[in-house]
Amino acid sequence: MGDPNMNMLGDLIRAFYHEKNRDNALAEQKILDSWEDVVGSFIASHTVKTSLTNGVLYVKVDADSLRNELIFSKSVIFEKLNNCAGSEILKDIIIR
Repeated sequence: MGDPNMNMLGDLIRAFYHEKNRDNALAEQKILDSWEDVVGSFIASHTVKTSLTNGVLYVKVDADSLRNELIFSKSVIFEKLNNCAGSEILKDIIIR
């Protein structure tokens, strides 16, 4: 059986995020943390910046050819990232 104090801590963390209108913050962080696992180390090493705002993932890469590759693979990446988050957090991916 689990430690009841750990359950209380989890409840406190969820309440804190809810109070700050950041209910999806943990899932959003899972998406950002999963970027390399989903696209692979090569593309991740050429990713300059990722950010997530209002369900939109913004990705900046340092090569046009990689940007095109990501645009063609956008729907697969989108689905895999939402699966990593465990919910339908993402609404779109903008690749620059």
